Amino acid sequence: MAGETSTNLSKQAYEEKVKAQLDKLNAQIDELKAKAKQAKADTEIEYHSQIEELTAKRDAALNKLEELQKAGEDAWKDIQAGFELAWKDLQMSFENASKKFQ
Repeated sequence: MAGETSTNLSKQAYEEKVKAQLDKLNAQIDELKAKAKQAKADTEIEYHSQIEELTAKRDAALNKLEELQKAGEDAWKDIQAGFELAWKDLQMSFENASKKFQ
């Protein structure tokens, strides 16, 4: 997305794309929670730890999204960079958690 002008990718289009990605990630976190319920006691603790970390990072990404939504048309591109960093951090954490529990 970087480098696209706001006329090519509007603030609203970007927000809609981000919301769709967050909805997908929320569903994946729910899957991890379901696996945690089926896990043995020692593994369940590790699942819950990973889920807590993912939830915290998801919440950080949601906070950045809220900032982006409140920003004016001129300022939202500046906030977009902070959101992208929070999103990458969240994705890396999710990938690490998924690998641990395959």
